[in-house]
Amino acid sequence: MADWMALDSLLTCPQAGRPVGLGAHGMVDHAALQARSCAWQAAFAARPGRDWALYVEDTLEFAAALYGAWHAGKRVVLCADNLPGTLQQVAAYVDGHAGDLPSGVSGLACGAVTTAAPQARDVLDERSCELVVFTSGSTGQPAAIVKRLDQLAREVEALQQAFAGLVEGAQVHGTVSHQHIYGLLFRVLWPLASGRPILPRRFFHEDLVAGLAQGPSILVATPAHLKRLPGQLSWQSVHGQVRAVFSSGGPLSAEAAALATRLLAVPPIEVFGSSETGGIAWRQSGDAQGAWRPLPGVQWRLDQDCLSVNSAHLAEPGWWATQDRARALADGSFQLLGRADRIVKIEERRVSLDALERGLCLAPGVAEARVLVLPGAREQLAAAVVPVDPTLLDAPAEQRRAFQQSLNTHLASHHDAVTRPRRWRLCAALPLNAQGKVTQAALQALFQPLLPEPQWLQRGPEQARLQLVLDPALKVFEGHFPQAAILPGVAQLDWAIHFARQCFALPAHFQRMETVKFQHVARPGDVLDLALELSVGPAHGVLTFRYTSAAGVHASGRVVFADAA
Repeated sequence: MADWMALDSLLTCPQAGRPVGLGAHGMVDHAALQARSCAWQAAFAARPGRDWALYVEDTLEFAAALYGAWHAGKRVVLCADNLPGTLQQVAAYVDGHAGDLPSGVSGLACGAVTTAAPQARDVLDERSCELVVFTSGSTGQPAAIVKRLDQLAREVEALQQAFAGLVEGAQVHGTVSHQHIYGLLFRVLWPLASGRPILPRRFFHEDLVAGLAQGPSILVATPAHLKRLPGQLSWQSVHGQVRAVFSSGGPLSAEAAALATRLLAVPPIEVFGSSETGGIAWRQSGDAQGAWRPLPGVQWRLDQDCLSVNSAHLAEPGWWATQDRARALADGSFQLLGRADRIVKIEERRVSLDALERGLCLAPGVAEARVLVLPGAREQLAAAVVPVDPTLLDAPAEQRRAFQQSLNTHLASHHDAVTRPRRWRLCAALPLNAQGKVTQAALQALFQPLLPEPQWLQRGPEQARLQLVLDPALKVFEGHFPQAAILPGVAQLDWAIHFARQCFALPAHFQRMETVKFQHVARPGDVLDLALELSVGPAHGVLTFRYTSAAGVHASGRVVFADAA
């Protein structure tokens, strides 16, 4: 560890020639980064107040600003993004904003570096330098988590102790933002301390492949990024160059791990932890048991089947009880069994279902709301909403969609697109079981209905017409025609009879079908017009049905009913 620099003295004495990463104008050395940090220190020192929100797009500029603020005696509040809602949320905690801010938001910017060479600075006090991150916490309310430099330093040292042999001499690429604690540790603090150059964040896969192929590399990513690696790119060019792939923020599926291993020729290393606890454990894909091994210096135990940890990454000595259910394994590792609270991970983003529900209930026109996670190949957030105005349930589809869009807009100031519901259901009341409780199964059933919601255009004793939107979640699409989702003909017959009974006095007994034709397939998303007509004889009734859409006639036929079997 000849090149190792402690975090408290990282930017104290300039070291010309020590590369730290690629900036906007080429490779930046340690002395240039320190000069920029001194400029930020002067800018922060000239302003009153201790707490400053920081958001900077460029990774090296962010590092300079962070250390400049610490050397100026400021506490930094880390913003996940610079959305207006985020800045408004942290406003109560800070004396000002600094960095890259949207138009209309005033804040601190840093001018050009002076021509004078940067001067040596005092070593930082590890316990006085603080960083604040926001997390949903166990209650679902946004909580400010204070991280001292000594906590961050011990975590970086644990990463170096665990993985130095894998990553020695490699440059650091990433798809994650340094504005999050995972990106801060893996893309800023650890590389700077160990002398590994930092490369700009890669947003596009083509750029990522080109960057990784340039030399020995580390990739810092998330499961959401790794499972979307496109196979058609020239990944062979990175084989032998990628020394390690790190993934954190949520569990990496076996499919995503296999894809990443095949394309990058390195099995990913998952790191498990939280803002409150810091890093806890790691595992490498391919372990049949999915076993997590504690990072150096981390102790763990099970309390009431939930994981508790003790390490120097915590704010105070002692045990921290998590809400992660776990099982101990014989070799000293453990398996994770899921969360015990209502904080869930969507695309590696931690989301509070309680907070979303509270936000929805504050929206105009909402009486009740429940948010849930719909399982599947790609988990989605969904919201069941009881509107104040019950007539909205039978309103035209455009009006209901407009209401749902208004709710989405209402949530947008504090939740980005990933952390907002993607599926919506309006209902007269939340489904209750015999004990008067809303169950997960009943909520999920709302999003996999047996029948489409009818929009009645005409209802009479002998003629009716209705519009049906074919929701992709309809249960009839599940398991039928696996190559392409198609509405089965038997479902069309069943629907015609079902809706006919809602408006006609049909005879009780089915007798036979006549001239039934299926002329054009119907797929998820189609909007069907169903015309129904009843003709009644002395002891029987004939139901004529016809499904049409903009594509033409889908199906038609007659069903004969009789009073007696």
